Amino acid sequence: MKKNGLYSKEEKIFQDESKLYSAHLVKQIAYSTDPRDLGQVAKSVPCQDACPAKTNIPGYIRCINEKRYGRAYELNRGANILPGVLGRICSRPCESACRHGEPDNGASVGICHLKRACADLKSPMHRIIEGLYSPTGKTVAVVGSGPAGLAAAHDLAILGHKAVIFETMEKPGGMLMYGIPEFRLPRDLLMLEINNVLRLGVDLKTSLTIGRDFSLESLRQEYDAVVVATGCMKPRRLGVEGENLKNVFHGLDFMKEINAGQTPRVGKRVVVIGAGFTAVDCARSAVRLGASDVKINIRKTIEYMRIDETEKREALVEGIVTHTLVQPSRILGEEGKVSGIEFVRTRLESIDKPPFRIAVPIKGSEFTIPCDSVIAALGQTPDVADLSPDLSGMDKERYSTDLEGVFATGDFVTGASDVISAIAGGRQCAHGVDEYLTGLSRKKKVVRLESHASTDRLRSYDFIKKLEMNTIDMEPRLEVATNEVETGYTQDQAHEESKRCYLCNLKYEIDPLRCIYCSACIDVAPKDCIKLVETIPLNEDGSYGEYQESSQWDRVVSITIDNHACIRCGQCYAACPMDCISVTKTEMVEIDLDE
Repeated sequence: MKKNGLYSKEEKIFQDESKLYSAHLVKQIAYSTDPRDLGQVAKSVPCQDACPAKTNIPGYIRCINEKRYGRAYELNRGANILPGVLGRICSRPCESACRHGEPDNGASVGICHLKRACADLKSPMHRIIEGLYSPTGKTVAVVGSGPAGLAAAHDLAILGHKAVIFETMEKPGGMLMYGIPEFRLPRDLLMLEINNVLRLGVDLKTSLTIGRDFSLESLRQEYDAVVVATGCMKPRRLGVEGENLKNVFHGLDFMKEINAGQTPRVGKRVVVIGAGFTAVDCARSAVRLGASDVKINIRKTIEYMRIDETEKREALVEGIVTHTLVQPSRILGEEGKVSGIEFVRTRLESIDKPPFRIAVPIKGSEFTIPCDSVIAALGQTPDVADLSPDLSGMDKERYSTDLEGVFATGDFVTGASDVISAIAGGRQCAHGVDEYLTGLSRKKKVVRLESHASTDRLRSYDFIKKLEMNTIDMEPRLEVATNEVETGYTQDQAHEESKRCYLCNLKYEIDPLRCIYCSACIDVAPKDCIKLVETIPLNEDGSYGEYQESSQWDRVVSITIDNHACIRCGQCYAACPMDCISVTKTEMVEIDLDE
């Protein structure tokens, strides 16, 4: 350990409680649980840190750049289970965190589109390889086959347990199958990736409903453990007069009807209420049902909608108008059927706690508009009543409940979230179940460190504009309602977009013992990422704090590269006359622990 918290690679010793991970013989690879390395990866690779499943995003984008699509797919699947699905419908928290999207850096990298690219472009002969544990003889019932249930069953099977999924609907997938329209998520692709889970020996039992066909207690008697992953299926209600009129739909129920092959009659004028993905899906589905006047109505303004820019743009392309700063006050009807809706205008008001801005109704601002149907897409809540009145008291670290051997995960625990969060929760729950069944902690998150040559990424790549997704025209969208709107990147487009990634998993370090403080690296750096440092304090968790800079040479103890600001252009590496800058590839990985 060097003075002021600085240390060189050669002196690192990686300790994990009673285990030591020192440099391995091949490729100079080491595994670290040092808080400084864990903190560095979290801070310097913000896309991966923002991903609930901790997908190795720079790693798979680099593989796409090298046209190794199968390997890119495996890096995704090892973390998020359903790459082809998520490449189409993920909420993209990684892109919001992407450093390419910071001020003066341009638009964020098309991470989600690239995830789809590796699924689309991999060889049809690609073979999935998974490291399976020996069978344990333990059985686990998983209630629900949505993303959380599938992820839990997948990891339980990998860990050697026999997983059996119980699903209330005719087909598996939960919200993926019944809540998302087919023009966004093709069902053959969905079933392909679900079958990649079932092929591990996971049994699937459909058309069985808890509380009707079996009980939580009966599962506890028959299985060694139970995972409740029933999601959020109880719709939030508007709570206004007229909500029980004919042609008032709730968002999830409306999408379930369509995805089950039915054609709800919505008429020509449709009012949708809600600011999330389901609201937009309902509006776009209404267009495909023949509606000519479809409006989305939200209490706040468009920037507060819980959807990405792509969804906003596609809604506009399909002629859907969004009205802001309004909320429904009552639904009007004639002969028991919707004839119109009354709104009250709202204004935004600041408050001192989350969400910091709330919509406040404006007294006397009521107005009405005629419509043929109303779709309330306000989200859903968990329905605990059919499970057990004793199901409560979550241990959120192990996903266990107060009932012995019963675990819960996904939206059932968190409330309505998104698919990637549900998958992450399902996987984490599986590890809690595994520890309960075996008494062992068999996997560990560590930082993999590998010596690396300087980046071959050209500075000119920084100025490549983000490539938008290819889509089909309006005519084929309306001709066949299930036609997928987005068609994916071509190979050339995927390769071009992959160039934009900064490769934030490459860590540049200056050896303070060899540095002669010539400042050549500072002179060539295009960003303010190389700093004169007098100390680097440690945070309470052992990770590095903010660099304490100094302009006084008598106080400077090191010239240091701030990897949070570095864009991996390699200019400092090339300019250094003492060859004292090294590059290490840092990746957060999950390793097996010896029993």
